[in-house]
Amino acid sequence: MSEESIVSIHDLAVIGGGVNGCGIARDAAGRGASVLLLEQGDLAQGTSSASTKLIHGGLRYLEHREFALVRESLQERERLWAIAPHIIHPMRFVLPWVPGLRPRWMLRLGLFLYDHIGGRHALPATQAIDLRRDPVGAPMKPDFGPAYCYSDAWVDDARLVMLNARDAADRGAAVHVRTQVTHLARAGDHWRIEARANDGATLLFRARAVVNAAGPAVLDLLARANRPADWSIRLVRGSHIVVPRLFEHDMAYFFQLPDGRIFFAIPYERDFTLIGTTDRDHDGGLDQVAASAEEIAYLCAGVNRYFARAITPDDVVWSYAGVRPLIDDGSDRPEAATRGYRLELDGGNGAPPLLSIFGGKITTYRHLAAEAVDRLKPFLPQLKGGDWTASAPLPGGDFPTTGLTALMQRLAADYPFLDAATIDRIARAYGTQAWVWLGPARDRAALGEDFGYGLTEAEVRHMMHREWARTSEDILWRRSKLGLRLDKAQVARLDTWLEEYP
Repeated sequence: MSEESIVSIHDLAVIGGGVNGCGIARDAAGRGASVLLLEQGDLAQGTSSASTKLIHGGLRYLEHREFALVRESLQERERLWAIAPHIIHPMRFVLPWVPGLRPRWMLRLGLFLYDHIGGRHALPATQAIDLRRDPVGAPMKPDFGPAYCYSDAWVDDARLVMLNARDAADRGAAVHVRTQVTHLARAGDHWRIEARANDGATLLFRARAVVNAAGPAVLDLLARANRPADWSIRLVRGSHIVVPRLFEHDMAYFFQLPDGRIFFAIPYERDFTLIGTTDRDHDGGLDQVAASAEEIAYLCAGVNRYFARAITPDDVVWSYAGVRPLIDDGSDRPEAATRGYRLELDGGNGAPPLLSIFGGKITTYRHLAAEAVDRLKPFLPQLKGGDWTASAPLPGGDFPTTGLTALMQRLAADYPFLDAATIDRIARAYGTQAWVWLGPARDRAALGEDFGYGLTEAEVRHMMHREWARTSEDILWRRSKLGLRLDKAQVARLDTWLEEYP
């Protein structure tokens, strides 16, 4: 390979296009570094788009005495809502008390701590309710009475990842998707990074520092760099199912099961309910991670313990699974393994640094990114200033947390030819960036072909040009969740359009 094939020289190369990698790329670019982001597939293609889609403290982590992690997560909760109010929304959760499981005093104490250790300001406090009288008890079996209602938040996880990458790119970062790192090695004062593009072309990059944010493949990437690891990881699979809507209101449920595990039932995409998650040790590959028949049956059985309307695996319209790269702390049960993170720095004394990320959760990604960039400052004098992302809106999020309704009203006034469902979807995906691709359109025809459920050529072009989408899967399952809506013929038409697009 000749030096002429080098396509870029950067201060920092971030390998991994999940939430941690994109968050680090954004933070470093905003502090003045020249940043390269390499992702072997699509942004958020792995774990980061397979979460339960919650920005939360992790109420159940309190019983594992992870008070620092819960506090950090709760502090981040309202910060993230403030910088991305289009894709993050507050949500109330109903936690029924179940005789024979966790005692009421434990639930009350946990929720008291949850309300007070994280600096809650805008979100409402916990309140006790009676499911026999409160409307949220209507979909449930009549066996349940006392319950608690507390606050957390919902997030469009894949768009959160993409918006961090978009902001990084807007600040000068070079983002390469479908570019697999095959080898990296120190070459004097920098790293030499070999990669393979999606078309098979071999690429060579150089960077003064590298961040290994490969998630479940963190150890594999270390092996490609011929570096040892000080930490071991535990791969834990979390699976989810989506079924037709089980209840009409906009609150979620937090349920306990007799085996000590918990699961959520969450309003999803207006017409569905998202149910999850499981915690199973994963010993398979990472290319095709899917919910097993056993996990789907387990989640259905959990739902049937609580809701009056029973479901079966035949009711599942979609299932998905992700592998969480958790720090192996020796826990005997996968659900008890820590959701905290560790940063391992390899280098110094003249050797260019390699910073590897172990563990983490989506709620703490921003704080993790700031800490990671701070760790690299001694090696990269180009990095200026400190943590800046806590108050800087993500693209489209430059409006008040209470301003989503007003934003929808503005969209409806400017584009009266769009129906209410499309306005709602667009506002919650793009925020103020919706006007970028809707532009001066004065009728539906100006947006080009409609592939179904309001997805038009104009929006697809925006996803391709500004959001790195390449395939119908990128468009329908990560940039949007319209895969739940479009039928096979509509998907085929979109595929044909993408093949013909110049």
